[in-house]
Amino acid sequence: MPSAADDTLLPFSLPSMCQKKVTAAFDGGRISSDGGVVLLAGADRRLRLIEMLAALIPDHRHPALITHTMSDILRARVFAIACGYPDADDLDDLRRDPAFKLACGRLPESGGDLHSQPTMSRWENAPDLRTLIRMARAMVDLWCKSHPSPPKAITLDIDDTADTVHGHQQLSLFNAHYDERCFLPIHVYDAQTGHCVVTVLRPGKTPDGKEVRAHLRRLVWRIRLHWPDTVITVRGDGHYGRPQAMTWCEQNGVQYVFGLSKNAALDALVYGKADEVRTKRAKGKLDLLRDYTETRYAAKSWSRPRRVVARFEATPKGLDTRYVVTNIAHCDARWVYDSLYCMRGQAENLIKRHKSQLASDRTSCRSPLANQMRLILHTAAYWLMLEVRDAIPRPQMLASGEFSTIRLRLLKIAVRIKETMTRVRLAFASNCPDAALFRGLVGTLILRPT
Repeated sequence: MPSAADDTLLPFSLPSMCQKKVTAAFDGGRISSDGGVVLLAGADRRLRLIEMLAALIPDHRHPALITHTMSDILRARVFAIACGYPDADDLDDLRRDPAFKLACGRLPESGGDLHSQPTMSRWENAPDLRTLIRMARAMVDLWCKSHPSPPKAITLDIDDTADTVHGHQQLSLFNAHYDERCFLPIHVYDAQTGHCVVTVLRPGKTPDGKEVRAHLRRLVWRIRLHWPDTVITVRGDGHYGRPQAMTWCEQNGVQYVFGLSKNAALDALVYGKADEVRTKRAKGKLDLLRDYTETRYAAKSWSRPRRVVARFEATPKGLDTRYVVTNIAHCDARWVYDSLYCMRGQAENLIKRHKSQLASDRTSCRSPLANQMRLILHTAAYWLMLEVRDAIPRPQMLASGEFSTIRLRLLKIAVRIKETMTRVRLAFASNCPDAALFRGLVGTLILRPT
C-alpha cells in the first residue's frame, strides 16, 4: 500500500453515476498499457536482430560487475522506441513495467528490473566509428539474408530528410532551403518491401557528387557480396543525379534513374514536342494532357551524353515539364517516368514512418557518433514494426496500416500480468477490438519449442 505521505497515489473521487459513488486509485496491481510488446519480442526472435547488433558492440565492463548485458540494454531500448517511448529517460519508468520485463526475458514480478536511463545514455555514447560501421554493414547483411534466394532485381530508393537540431550538435549546419539548423541524414529503402536498408547521419547540406558516389559504392559493394548477379536500380531526386554518381553506376553495372533540373538547353531540345502538346490540348479544349518524349543530353560537367526522359503536362494554366536522366535503355519514356521514377515518392512515406512515427529525429546528442547510434536504434525499431505488419494477413486492414496505427491497435493494449510459482498469466481486456488478430499474430511471431 502507498504511504500516507504519497499524495499522488491516494484514492480520488469522480462524479457520481446513477446514484453510485465513483472512486479511483492506482492500486490495480501489475497492469501494463503495452501488452503488445510481446509481439515485438516474437518479431525479434524471428529476425535475431538484437543479438546480432549487440554482439558487435565491445563491452569493456568487468564481467563480475555486469547486471545488464548488451543485448538486454539494446532490446529494451528498441522495444521502447517501437512502443512510442523515443527517449532514454523513458526507461526510468519502463524498467519496472511487467510487460517490458517479460518481453526482455525477465519474470514480471520476481525478475530484476531493466536498466535505467544513465545506463542507456552511457551505452549510446560508447560505440566508436568502427563499431557503427560494422553495425550498419551487419544490418545490410541481415537484410540480404532475409531473402530466401537472391532476387533477380531490386530497386533502392535513396533520399534525405531534414532533422532539425536545437543545440550545438556536431555536423549541424544552417540550411537555407529549410531555414533552420539541421542534419540531412540519408535513408535507403528497398522499394519492393519498404525495408530500411541503411541510414547515415550527415551534415545539413546537400550531398555533392563525391559523397553520393561514396555512399552508393559502399552499399552496392556490400550487397554484391551476397547477390553478385542481382540487377540493382537506384532511384533518387535531382540532387543525387551527380556526374560522379552516374559515371560510377555506369562503370559498375548499376542502373539509375535520377531527377534532372530543367534548363534552357534541355527545353530547347524538346521544344517541338512541348509545342505539340500545348497545341493538341488547346485544340481539344482538354483540362489536362500528358505526353512523354526522350532525348540525348550532356551537361558541361558530364563526360558523355545520356538518355533524358521528359514528361509534359499541359493545362489551361500552362505547360509543366519534368526531366529524369537514366541509363536504362530498354524501356519506353512513359514507363521510365510513370512506372519507375514516380514510384520513388513512396520513399517519402517510408521516411515519414521512420522519422515521425518512430521519432528518429531525436538526435539530440552532441557527438555525431551517438546520434548515428540513435539512427541505428530507430532503424532496428523500424525493422521490428515492419516484421509485425508483414505478419498480419492481407485481408486485414492493418496489413497496410501505418506504424502509428499498428502501435495503437496492437501494442498499446492493456494487460494484467500475474506471476505464480509455476506460471505467468497475461489477462488482456475482454473487449479488445483486435483480440482475434492478436491471437493469430502470437501464433505466427512467437515460436514455440517443438
